[in-house]
Amino acid sequence: MSHELLNSVAATTIHRDRDELDRAVGRLLLQFLELHSVTVLRLSDEGEIIRIVHCAREQPGEVGPVCTAATSTLPALADFPAWRECALRNEVVQCNGADGRPMTVFPIHGAREGASHGLLVIEAASPLAPRETDLVQGILGILRNHLALLDYGELDSLTGLLNRKTLESHFDKLRQRIESLQRSHPDRGASTAGEPSWLALIDIDRFKSINDGYGHLFGDEVLLLVSQLMKRSFRGADQLFRFGGEEFVVLLDRASEPGAQIVLERLRATIGEYAFPQVGQVTISVGYTRVDWRDVSTTCVERADAALYYAKSHGRNNVQNCEALIAAGAITAKCNDGDVELF
Repeated sequence: MSHELLNSVAATTIHRDRDELDRAVGRLLLQFLELHSVTVLRLSDEGEIIRIVHCAREQPGEVGPVCTAATSTLPALADFPAWRECALRNEVVQCNGADGRPMTVFPIHGAREGASHGLLVIEAASPLAPRETDLVQGILGILRNHLALLDYGELDSLTGLLNRKTLESHFDKLRQRIESLQRSHPDRGASTAGEPSWLALIDIDRFKSINDGYGHLFGDEVLLLVSQLMKRSFRGADQLFRFGGEEFVVLLDRASEPGAQIVLERLRATIGEYAFPQVGQVTISVGYTRVDWRDVSTTCVERADAALYYAKSHGRNNVQNCEALIAAGAITAKCNDGDVELF
């Protein structure tokens, strides 16, 4: 068994895509333990509330798809006492599920000591034996090391946000989900096939003057603090990227048009009201656009950039929607073989 287990662990850690890795871990545990189900959860800290993102669920004989949230609101960790106890204590918790089936909850540790990155929830016909618990914890230890390597390649070293090279893959997953939803409701049209998704491009106003006037150390501190304020302002399902220099990208999944405007305006106000050490007031300009299932990341970024340019040239410190600007005649869209060019 040890030889087979080592081979299976090696096959699992070959994955670089986190969704595939979550599913592979579930399949690995089902291969060596008699389990009813394995669920991988990610914890999202939204300030006062920690929420749960369902990443994957595997059951014997079933291909488990990624369990993304059905709506824009994610469940709160506080609503699940055993899961909350596991996350807060960073210890394995055994309990019974809603149907009375024995459940064991394991913390999935992130790169930082003392912090739970997520939870692994195992349901079985009987409580796990100590040997089985040790096996799961050993596999999670290997997973933690693998995730640390993935973080090193995918996260911006200064801000901890996703880096630019990961944008295309995350965008393509979002686009595929939108396409699947659109094809499953061909009679409803793009505007009604679920809540839309958005790409926002954020730029720190007059950032060069901050570097020139206060030095690059204070400039880096501004970038770090802005990224922290962004993390507090968005939901766990939203994805945040440092696009380069003083620019950031946000993928807002499942948000109404008024909702997208509200959250981006709230971020703009939050940053504008924050007292940055030495520097004082800092403002941002934002341009955003709706993600269409026919988009590629570059065309979507171009549309958001056109709205951002409009925001910059009209006083800075404001939020602009590309589609609203086109409808108002403030900017022009030219169709060319299905692609949209803004000028």
